[in-house]
Amino acid sequence: MVNDFIHQVTAVVEKNLSNEQFGVAEVADALNMSRSNLLRKVKKQTNLSVSQLIRQIRLQRAMEMLRESSLNVSEVAYQTGFGSSSYFIKCFREYYGYPPGVVHHGNEDLETENVSNVITPTSSKRRFIILAFAALTVALIIGLLRYRTRSPEVNTLEKSIAVLPFKNDSNDSSNVYLINGLMDATLNNLQKIKDLRVISRTSAEKYRNLSKSVPEMARELNVNYFVEGSGQKMGNRILLNVQLIEAPNDKHLWSRQYRREATDIFQLQQEVAKDIAKEIQAIITRDEQMRIEKKPTENLAAYDSFMKGSDLMRKGGRSNLEKAVDYFKKAIDDDPEFALAYAVSAIAYYYLDLFQEKKIYTSEIGYSADKALLYDSLLPESLIAKALFYAHRKEYQSAVPYLEKALEYNPNSILAVSFLSYFYNSHIPNTVKYLEYALQGVRLNAGSQDSTTLSHNYLHLSNALVQTGFVDESLQYIDQSIAYDTENSYASWVKAVVLFAKNDDAEQTKQLLRKELDKDSTQLHILQEIGKIYYYTGDCKTAYRYFKQFIELRKAHQLDIFGNVDLDIGIVLSKVGVKEESKKFIASFKHFADNDSSIYKHMHQAIYYAYLGDRVQTVSHLQRFAKEENYQYWILLFEKDPLVDPFKNDPAFKKVMQEIKDKFWKQHQEIRSSLEEKGLL
Repeated sequence: MVNDFIHQVTAVVEKNLSNEQFGVAEVADALNMSRSNLLRKVKKQTNLSVSQLIRQIRLQRAMEMLRESSLNVSEVAYQTGFGSSSYFIKCFREYYGYPPGVVHHGNEDLETENVSNVITPTSSKRRFIILAFAALTVALIIGLLRYRTRSPEVNTLEKSIAVLPFKNDSNDSSNVYLINGLMDATLNNLQKIKDLRVISRTSAEKYRNLSKSVPEMARELNVNYFVEGSGQKMGNRILLNVQLIEAPNDKHLWSRQYRREATDIFQLQQEVAKDIAKEIQAIITRDEQMRIEKKPTENLAAYDSFMKGSDLMRKGGRSNLEKAVDYFKKAIDDDPEFALAYAVSAIAYYYLDLFQEKKIYTSEIGYSADKALLYDSLLPESLIAKALFYAHRKEYQSAVPYLEKALEYNPNSILAVSFLSYFYNSHIPNTVKYLEYALQGVRLNAGSQDSTTLSHNYLHLSNALVQTGFVDESLQYIDQSIAYDTENSYASWVKAVVLFAKNDDAEQTKQLLRKELDKDSTQLHILQEIGKIYYYTGDCKTAYRYFKQFIELRKAHQLDIFGNVDLDIGIVLSKVGVKEESKKFIASFKHFADNDSSIYKHMHQAIYYAYLGDRVQTVSHLQRFAKEENYQYWILLFEKDPLVDPFKNDPAFKKVMQEIKDKFWKQHQEIRSSLEEKGLL
């Protein structure tokens, strides 16, 4: 029954009432339900999201406490799981139409007049005073409701914010790194607040030398607030001007001038971030506040070197990275326990090695990451550094927990999100996580400073969407990817295969792929795809022409990629009479399938046994694959593969393929519900 289920949810929430971190995931765990099922059931029975229901339960219990106990508003807020009394008052007013002080009239901190200190009257007078107080309360509530309907609504804008590049007000250009450092610190501290969506630095950086209106920038970045700043250093004093703007209507909300001694730079950074968060009513949890208030070092000389290194690192280029590492070394010399300097140093080494055929900084990355974790294991940068050490060694499974923990401590870390998206697509396939992080990446990196980056972000999102069955949505984003960079051949490739998934039009797919290949005939991803399309449509002679070019290029560049295509190549080679070479590719595919450690191992085995015509083994491996989760949409197209033509009408084969399809579409609906609940879709 509806009431029984909602009573269960209520009981679970009330049992954990004072725990402000007890949310949707925790309720789902306590009820032994999946998050998506919980969301769907609560929505159906209450027309509320789970988070709204949790807040409602907390507020109703708060009302009881205010009526029946002597606790003040702050104590009730704490006991019902609200992080701050101001946020509690805001939520209470929105839910009941009046502040909690109207209920709990004995609290000294209330917004209403204290009327509880009346001398105890005689019996008849007491009745009169009670009636008078009731009338006063009703009148006050009516007045509040009238005021509420006439006054502007409580701010309901999404708490999305971009920190624009701070300006150096001094003629001394040597101070630029310091002003940039203050901007970065403001950004980094705001990024630690989960209640905010903070756009990445690279997205805001492009406006440093551009003259655009605030509403224009707001539309491009999809944010509601901007922070602008300017400052200078005068002797040993820092002068910083900061203002907050409501972006859609270019409304100035708040400004402040900070004058601090250079020795108080950390207090200044913390104060700016907390003042901004307070102004837009962002909730800061106790843990977040502790992370914001934690000093990176007590050594100001070390921090100065760190800021100089960070400024160089942001400029990019190998030379700047090498110079940045030197500054980080100097910072560590001045403070051997400077965790942030160790962490960013490891990240710099990772990028120095990233595109090198021979890796030379493995030990430096490992040493710096371990030192960073030793001195601050809760620092997001320390965790990212350790993740990149594992990624450098291609141990991606070991890297992921560090990145996800970093994202827990810094919910707006575009670096952690980008790596997680990449890993879950390429190295440890998981379509749900890939889509979630691809969506986050687009939201955090909106309006990036160059069209190539934007094209790449939308390509990832489109690819993640089609993998999880959102074909139409995928096409929308792939068109945006191509619009930002018409030379992005990977986007054109994805569009061709997405259209094939939608329309099942092989001729259209061939045409699109040939058009892309005309631009550059050495594109391996296009060559293998067009070879497959011709093979699937029965034209092995043309397929061989493309596969032959693919084989030659892959061999010339000594690339170990697209091993999943080797069986198709082997079959085509056999069809055109190149028998010995065919055997090598078929054996190569079998080796690939046997050593596949991903969720697709049994799928690749099923493909191999389908080639052999072994129906029993094919079905057996498909049945084992059917137990997997989060597999790609393309799996559903297996029944169209020419290999299964001999037994695609076999009852056992049809049954297991139907199970795979049913499971995929059920999960698709769960993903949709979950993403809609989070506001990501």
